[in-house]
This record gives sequence, C-alpha cells and structure tokens, in this order.
Amino acid sequence: MAAEAEYESILCVKPDVNVYRIPPRASNRAYRAADWKLDAPDWSGRMRITAKGKVAFIKLEDKVSGELFAQAPVKEYPGVAVETVSDSSRYFVLRIQDDNEKEKQTRR
Repeated sequence: MAAEAEYESILCVKPDVNVYRIPPRASNRAYRAADWKLDAPDWSGRMRITAKGKVAFIKLEDKVSGELFAQAPVKEYPGVAVETVSDSSRYFVLRIQDDNEKEKQTRR
C-alpha cells in the first residue's frame, strides 16, 4: 500500500453534535427531523470528518477522551452513507457500521 493512501487528513471538526435514535421509515418516504425527539439527544460529542485515500470518514467521538462512538465511511456522495432530511438542512442521517459490520442508522 502506498504511503499516500495511509495518510489521514482532518477535513472538518464540529465540537458539539447530537445523535438521536430514528424511528424506522414507513416506506420510501424521506426522513423528517420533525419526527425525532430533538429535545432529548441519545448521545452528544464531537464530529470529525477525515479523509484517507479516496474515502472520507465521519467520526463521532467523545469530546474529552476522543474515544470513537461510531463512524461512517463515505465512498461517494450522494450515496448510502449520508442521507438528507426533507424538512431541514441542519440534520442528516448517517449509516454507520459496528465492529461486526452490521448496519445501524443514526443522525446528527
């Protein structure tokens, strides 16, 4: 593997982000932030967007320790990793994978 592909660049850091559990989608209808409990986040921390080679990673981390809560690899946009929300430009849906590569969904 080339040394250039192993170098990780930090593209963006947002110090305060919130994560919410999203209810399952009922059909192909778009996600709506109004359907979420915005006053009660399930997790709070920071978000870092990094790039390694041709892949970007959206990382959700603890504000103090930097411990990784979740990450979403983004190989292309638009794509399956990041989805827009129909009623807000502030919120979005991330498709994240745990260590067992099972897909989960969360949002900022």
